[in-house]
Amino acid sequence: MKPKKITKTQLSFFSRFEDFLNRKHPLFLLADKVDWKLFEQSFEPKYSINKGRPGKPIRLMVGLLILKHIRNLSDESVVEQWQENNYYQYFCGFSEFVSSPPCEASELVHFRHRIGESGIELILKESIRISQEEKRENNKGGKGGIHVSVDTTVQEKNITFPTDSKLHRKIIKKCQKIADEEGIKQRQSYSRILKKLGVEQRFRNHPKNKSRALKADKKVKTIAGRMVRELERHLPANSSYQNELTLFKTVLLQTQQSKNKIYSLNEPEVCCIAKGKEHKKYEFGNKVSLISCQETGLILGALSFRNEYDGHTLKPSLEQLNRLIGRQAQTATVDRGYRGKTQIGETEIIIPQPFNNKKLSKYRQRKLKQKFRKRAGIEPLISHLKSDHRLSRNYYKGIVGDNINVMLSAAAFNFKRMMNHFKVIFLSILERSLLGIFCSLKIIFIKKKLNVVDF
Repeated sequence: MKPKKITKTQLSFFSRFEDFLNRKHPLFLLADKVDWKLFEQSFEPKYSINKGRPGKPIRLMVGLLILKHIRNLSDESVVEQWQENNYYQYFCGFSEFVSSPPCEASELVHFRHRIGESGIELILKESIRISQEEKRENNKGGKGGIHVSVDTTVQEKNITFPTDSKLHRKIIKKCQKIADEEGIKQRQSYSRILKKLGVEQRFRNHPKNKSRALKADKKVKTIAGRMVRELERHLPANSSYQNELTLFKTVLLQTQQSKNKIYSLNEPEVCCIAKGKEHKKYEFGNKVSLISCQETGLILGALSFRNEYDGHTLKPSLEQLNRLIGRQAQTATVDRGYRGKTQIGETEIIIPQPFNNKKLSKYRQRKLKQKFRKRAGIEPLISHLKSDHRLSRNYYKGIVGDNINVMLSAAAFNFKRMMNHFKVIFLSILERSLLGIFCSLKIIFIKKKLNVVDF
């Protein structure tokens, strides 16, 4: 059913909720900058008119999603902190303090599924609009072409480091769970045997234990195959567990050299990505493409892929950039991982090359070096996304969760950037006022020292 409207009631006859808050607080200022009516108009058609109970206010749900990624919190933590924080409540549109939780944490999951990837992209678009308007107000931007930097990184999924023995043991546990739910009497539970095999699988790196651990691995795999075949015999052909059994058989048949391997039973879409890092040889998740403006450092695009060649991610990323800002980039500076692409539409792709080519003038070489130095600024930006805005580990489910998490992280980065900008403005005003007071006091002190009398 359509969501309820937030009532703008007053705290008392003479005072309002916002009168108790600091109007220079970054969240207070950001709340007045966001176009909340845009979200309400866009998301209301996704609710039924007369079915179900009334939904939570759209501004509340969107505000909680933004706060979650700005503050790097889980769904449970942001709901808990909301009822303790006045500025969180004002940001979400409330005009009086509420001591009860705004919603259940699971309602954020349902809301993300309701608005989908298009709704999350609208939040990212709004974060870009606010930053661009602030730039125009400060007269720092012109009407020239946009020069962007593009890079890819890995968004790791919330799974353990996968090994074949782990997957085989998980298959056994899931098969036992299915048998209990369907009331199937198993021929053998293998509980005592699995406990002994677990002891033999330990310390496999020791030379004396290596062969014993390998034999135990094969035995666990054999037991998992037996249990899967036993379930196939007892379950009907149209059972709801057929997809799970097919997944189990795929895991049991795969080898070290198999392509499109499955690394997690809960997240079968996870890819193994090797980025050449010394401290982390392989990362299990998906690839993410990010676009940042070279002049401002603003994130203008964020898109999720599987494990594609970097050059193949450029066209969809630049198309998203065109959707979000309504313009195409003039140049896109990338690293050598994008070799093979020189032009996409109207955008020129600039790749680092050795400057021993006599066709390039000294002026052109200097300009290219400046662009490559600016492109390096996207690396700390990625680090901030991972450490501060929940890009380091993705807890959302499935491919849709991968796409949602990267766009929410990028939107939170842009919003946090504006909050830091508000802090700088406030500190500069405070600094000027303190400097004026100091100068006036210094003049008075000098006059007293020289015995100057004002008439």
